[in-house]
Formats: sequence, C-alpha cells, structure tokens
Amino acid sequence: MPVLELMLQPNEKVFAESGELAWISMAIQLRTGTSVGGQQGGFMGVLGRAVAGATIFMTEYTSVGGEGLVAFCAKLPGQILPLQVEPGRGYLVHRHGFMCGTPGVQLGVGYQQRLGAGIFGGTGFRMQRVSGRGSAWVELHGEVVHYELQPGNTLRVHPGHVALFEESVDFNVTTMPGIRNALFGGDGLFLATLTGPGHVWLQSMSMSHLAHALATYMPRSEGTGIGGLLQGN
Repeated sequence: MPVLELMLQPNEKVFAESGELAWISMAIQLRTGTSVGGQQGGFMGVLGRAVAGATIFMTEYTSVGGEGLVAFCAKLPGQILPLQVEPGRGYLVHRHGFMCGTPGVQLGVGYQQRLGAGIFGGTGFRMQRVSGRGSAWVELHGEVVHYELQPGNTLRVHPGHVALFEESVDFNVTTMPGIRNALFGGDGLFLATLTGPGHVWLQSMSMSHLAHALATYMPRSEGTGIGGLLQGN
C-alpha cells in the first residue's frame, strides 16, 4: 500500500479530491471548494469531474510559514506514478487513479467515442483526463505493465485493466468477438481498444475486480428474495 509524501516549500500548493488526505504537518492550510487549484468551477467543470468518478469538491493544500508535509495513501496495493503534464501532453487515467496535482493541472472527464458503450460497458470506460500544465501523481493498482504502441498498433483490453495512457493514444470501444464469448464468456460485452502512437500502462487489479472477487465471501442479509416475501419481509 504505497504512500505519497510531498514536502511543500512556503506558499507551494497541491490539490486533491475531497476526502483523500492521509496526514499533514502543522504548516499546511486547507481550502475546499469547486474551483480550488485552478479547477473549472462552473457547472460543466463540476459535471465533468462527477462523470469521470471524481468528487465535486476539491481540497487545496498550502504550506504557510515554513516547509510543510502532505501525505496521501493509495486505495489498493500497487504503484504511484508521477506525471509531468504539459499542453498537448495530457493523460487519461482510470476513474480511481488521480491522487493530487499542482495548480495548473486540470482534472476532467475523458472523451468517450461511443457514449452508449461508455455508459453500459461499466465503470472501466469512464476515464479521468489529466491536462493543463504542472505535476500530477496517479495510483495504479496491482502489477503494472507498460507498452509503447507504434502508430497503428492496437491492444484490446478488458476495461478494468486500462490504467493510464497518453492522450495521443486513440481510445475506442469494441464488442466482444463472437456471440458465445459475449454471452457466456463472463468478461462482459465490450472491450477497450487502444491504438498508438503513445504509451499505455495496464494494471492487474481494479476496484471492480476486487469487489467481484470478494462478493462471494461477504455476509448477506437474511429475509430477501422469495423466502423474504413469503415471510412478509
């Protein structure tokens, strides 16, 4: 479970989604709002972050009067990857991936070329777009595998394993080949397609996969279903 520790010089700032804080030193001041950290605070900006899986409110951390410490913890075992974001060199990250960024970094929703598949294909097709200019940190879950795709090279990936890719990579959605595979293969109806040029990071674990694996072992409430109806529950 990796931890991201940032030492901020006086007046340096970072921002993160609300509720992501792990610990801070006494020199850090907090400010929460919809437009902190240079984020778009209008309706469309807030809506875009919500669709991408981020919180509506963001929290800005500023070091005041001296050097300050800010720490964020990953949600699952994996890796924390630093990114240098520049105009024309942005990234798309899975919906639980963004940890924090410096002012100038913009967090929004990744463009879906097929909206219907993006809605019905599951949460793996809802990506966060990290753009603008500055430094950002993202968390990738499980074992991380990196590929550099040449122009025209395509990977078909289960959406839960898509962790991060450069915005130069063409992201699209395709159906699972074969009727039997789609209906009985247990892998869903859609696959993400990633076409180069650009870098792609894939992850072996996702929150949806972990939740599905644990669901069988979770306690279930009694008195549901037909038995519950017969008992009047």
